[in-house]
Amino acid sequence: MGIRYFSCYIVLIREKSKLFKKTFMKQRFHGLFHVKPGDKQMTGQFVPKKVFFTSGCGSHEDKLTSFEMALRRASIECYNLVEVSSILPPKCQIISRSAGIKELFPGSVVFTVLSRLSSKEPSRRITASVGCAIPEKPETNWGYFTEYHTYDETKEEAGDYAEKIAENMFKSVWQKVPAKTMNITESAIVDADGLWTTVVAAAVFLME
Repeated sequence: MGIRYFSCYIVLIREKSKLFKKTFMKQRFHGLFHVKPGDKQMTGQFVPKKVFFTSGCGSHEDKLTSFEMALRRASIECYNLVEVSSILPPKCQIISRSAGIKELFPGSVVFTVLSRLSSKEPSRRITASVGCAIPEKPETNWGYFTEYHTYDETKEEAGDYAEKIAENMFKSVWQKVPAKTMNITESAIVDADGLWTTVVAAAVFLME
């Protein structure tokens, strides 16, 4: 009887533990990340406070190294980048690249909306862009980022299209046009020798 009673007790503890974890994670996820249209304020802490835009291109005989060269041109090569998409949080301040870089420490885990494209086809144009739609009331409403990469489009064409996608996403939620749209775009033509060429465009978040 003692052994059976103890076994039942252990099972009961395990079930209660599972229920607690499920409830806790649900509440935590809701509190940290979920903001409904019209909400007056954010309830969580794990929300980016600032964002800056950057871009770059790089070439090398090795594909991965060309990506590294592009990150260096964008000044974000020394961070552990985690790709996310695609919301501009309420109260998230847009700052310059130089100001943003000053707030980062080498090796930091950094969340970023990243668009990238690589090619080694000689004389082929490649373009990467991140578009952004900014709400009229950025203190309470969120905006949108979009990642777009393409072949054979100019920097201006790709940038305009990335902005258009962001605007359409914004309108589908808020039923009105954003107060402003913008983009960061990088374009390059693969050289005649056919080296790997990579272009990157990014919106980089700062959590503090």
